[in-house]
Amino acid sequence: MPLADRIRPQTLDEVVGQKHILGPGKVLRKAIESGNIPNLIFYGPPGVGKTTVASIIAKQAKKKLCRLNGTTASTADIRGVVEQRDTIDGIRGIVLYLDEIQYLNKKQQQTLLEFIEDGSVTLIASTTENPYFYVYNAILSRSTVFEFKPVDPEEIQQAVERAFIKAADYYGVSPQMEDGVAEYISQACGGDVRKSLNAVELLTAAAQDGVISLSAAKEIAQKSAVRYDRGGDEHYDLVSALQKSIRGSDENAALHYLGRLLEAGDLLSPCRRLLVIASEDIGLAYPMAAVIVKSCVDSALQLGLPEARIPLAQAVVLLATAPKSNSAYMAIDAAIADIHGGHVGRIPRCLQNKHYDGAEVEQKGQFYKYPHDYPNHYVKQQYLPDDLQGKIYYTFGDNKTEQAARAYRERLLNDNMP
Repeated sequence: MPLADRIRPQTLDEVVGQKHILGPGKVLRKAIESGNIPNLIFYGPPGVGKTTVASIIAKQAKKKLCRLNGTTASTADIRGVVEQRDTIDGIRGIVLYLDEIQYLNKKQQQTLLEFIEDGSVTLIASTTENPYFYVYNAILSRSTVFEFKPVDPEEIQQAVERAFIKAADYYGVSPQMEDGVAEYISQACGGDVRKSLNAVELLTAAAQDGVISLSAAKEIAQKSAVRYDRGGDEHYDLVSALQKSIRGSDENAALHYLGRLLEAGDLLSPCRRLLVIASEDIGLAYPMAAVIVKSCVDSALQLGLPEARIPLAQAVVLLATAPKSNSAYMAIDAAIADIHGGHVGRIPRCLQNKHYDGAEVEQKGQFYKYPHDYPNHYVKQQYLPDDLQGKIYYTFGDNKTEQAARAYRERLLNDNMP
């Protein structure tokens, strides 16, 4: 049995972290201590105590704990758990701990509904993904969702120090531990208690020379802090944080999130997002940003990792420190919103791509005025459909580039006034 399971907490006071839901006076803790357990969904990253708390709940309520995993469980497995209600162990009720519930299909989740509504089976489901996106509404409406968060390094360090003592007793060794080992493991494991305890066990088992060195700890936990799933919430959180940091002109935060994406081996996501940012958030305030970022992205894709980090860092710093404008982005969204609302109208005759009129047209001719034939290459004529005449989608931003364009537009209009 792994060390993390051998020293798994048996009471709520022994659980590391999650004080926001398990601290004294918190609703979940009160419910657990009362023994009246509702159906629950635990949402959070791996290794933060979801399984442990479910076990404590079943023990506190004196109910039989049954475990299933959504990746392998079938409808027959669910019915098999329910059948244990009639056994001696299950006479006080069943707590079904269903890990990774998001992998159950709709039919399987509907099977759960049959049994959790009468109260004889209490469902505690866990998921690493946002349950509001991945769990069916019928289950959500009958459950209370609690979010488990990554554990702070300070709290993990206490667990790591206790785990070294337990591991030394188990393996019958008394190794000397270099300064900084427990602290490094606590920082490097990304808030995952189980991962930190696994590192403790491996270091203790490998301490044949009687020393647990800091270099050995770094070798084991060198990339543990990078919590990432290309198809999961962490992916979207990181690319969102990258864009919002650039939009907020914080180049240091943006570089941090870029580094996390690249350390996870994801090169394509930041490249695509930076191309979007150049036009969405910098836009017309510095139009050349789109050109420069495209060049940096092309270089990054040709170079590959690890060298790709250099042109991408250049692009990130450029975008974060550049003036910002979302005027073009807002303008196209406003235009599309009108189109979705049915405000389209007929294209003015002067803009149509036909050079003849039918018999029903009284005044024949396209009547298009070619702007280059007029002073300043401008002439006033109708471009929007009749129903949208005078509609304004784009508003000049307050940056130097767009204000210069506004001044040019005003000069054109003034010079062509009748």
